Amino acid sequence: MKPLVSHKRVSFDFDLLETFEAGISLLGTEVKSVRGGQGKLEGSYVIIRGKEAFLVGASIPAFQKKNVSASYDPERTRKILLTKKELANLEQKSERQGLTIVPIKLYNKGSKLKLEIAIARGKKKTDKRQSIQKRDTKRDLEREVKFRYK
Repeated sequence: MKPLVSHKRVSFDFDLLETFEAGISLLGTEVKSVRGGQGKLEGSYVIIRGKEAFLVGASIPAFQKKNVSASYDPERTRKILLTKKELANLEQKSERQGLTIVPIKLYNKGSKLKLEIAIARGKKKTDKRQSIQKRDTKRDLEREVKFRYK
């Protein structure tokens, strides 16, 4: 499945420990906007309050800006739809020190929009350097193989 909206830096900034698939509560204009590829997940995260999960900091603009009420907020908090068991699991793991819940991508599954979220641990600067080094060596190897067997 091709993601409609994705958070490209999430694997660079975090170690993803466990992923979940969740539904998301959106308005009609937001659904059309997401299916059109608009929206940003950068800087957003998931919080759990009172046995409910919410997406905070995601920016999803309205599909047609002229047909929206003046009180519409593109960065409003959106409810995430999870089972009670998944919510309890997420809440227990997110309370551990250093773990957070981050969104990875928004995609279609049938006629529904789904949000992939992950429990993640933030990377330190040295970990990011190692990721860059691995990526560069992999790129160099692929380039060498491409030229050698061309």
